[in-house]
Amino acid sequence: MFSVFKPARKLALSACALATAAFLAACDTIAVGGGGPSINTSKPVPVALLVPRGSRQPGDAVLAQSLENSARLAIADLGNVQIDLRVYDTAGNPNTAAAVAQQAVNDGAKIILGPVYAQAANAAGLAVLNKQVNVLSFSNNTNIAGGNVFVLGPTFSNTANRLASFAASQGKSSVVVVHSNDDGGQLGRAAITQAVGRSSARVVGTVGYERSQQGVINSVQTIRSTVSSSGADSLFLTSTTAGALPLYSQLLPEAGVSPAATQFIGLTRWDIPSQTLELPGVQGGWFALPDPGKAQAFRSRYQASYGGAPHPIGGLAYDGIAAIGALVGAGKSDALTGAALTQNAGFQGVGGIFRLRPDGTNERGLAVATIQNKQVVVIDPAPQSFSGAGF
Repeated sequence: MFSVFKPARKLALSACALATAAFLAACDTIAVGGGGPSINTSKPVPVALLVPRGSRQPGDAVLAQSLENSARLAIADLGNVQIDLRVYDTAGNPNTAAAVAQQAVNDGAKIILGPVYAQAANAAGLAVLNKQVNVLSFSNNTNIAGGNVFVLGPTFSNTANRLASFAASQGKSSVVVVHSNDDGGQLGRAAITQAVGRSSARVVGTVGYERSQQGVINSVQTIRSTVSSSGADSLFLTSTTAGALPLYSQLLPEAGVSPAATQFIGLTRWDIPSQTLELPGVQGGWFALPDPGKAQAFRSRYQASYGGAPHPIGGLAYDGIAAIGALVGAGKSDALTGAALTQNAGFQGVGGIFRLRPDGTNERGLAVATIQNKQVVVIDPAPQSFSGAGF
């Protein structure tokens, strides 16, 4: 859901390679400035929400409504903090996003929440950069992070760090990385490699594959021989449930790479869609997910309020408002500056704790889960604060 496009930002961001499709960048970004507007916390704080309501892309109208609904649900939870939410339509278009971002600031907005797509978020950030207004985008593309732009979407780096740290704590010391050869797979491989490098484990092999059924089939024997020759105790896969994972979960055990002997670890969610839980090869695999209890509580509240389920990324708008509300509630005029937004303690969101980092990226407190008897079982709960291990 987090499309990544080539951003136009040249000066405010790093010059690493840009990603396409629906994947994350694994490059360095520059630090966010500490600036931002001065606000009067005794009055309603104007917040602009930029959504792709008029986009021609299927599903964007539903996404836009879910984002607005989630934002309003968060506002209702803020108690005495007053937020004046103003919604603007980007139509999913970068030029329109830039125009409405400027309009929003001219209308008095002190911070911008959204847009969704990376190119639009980048354009919006550039449009208001000289206005000292920060942008909390719903993108997960770390290429656009920096300057006045933050990304709220979950990142490969965050997930890889959580899983690599957990694996090392469980005695896993040698990892083979299996990744697709496209941009997303390469970025996933880089995130895993960096994360393992921060742990006590090490990467002992990597195997790439072409994103096709034949490409997956052709890679199986290479994976088997790499695991065997390296003595790896873990296999870290970038594949998704909509991509190569179902095929690998069948073919690898058949080829002798048994999940019972080699720990399978997934960079993506293995519990969506729920049919994936039925696959024999994913039983015992590890993956990360937001705090399940808090995520379910949000879904239930949303269902009760709006009569349907939230969009999978709709909760990011709740998170943005929750962060803004927590800062404004402190009563300080500099509540929406970059320095305030990146407070180390972080915030409580729909899936647990999260915090914005000085480079414009984010960290989220994730749980580690496995699949046992076709059911998701949490084996390491999500941290409740950033003061514990791993942060």
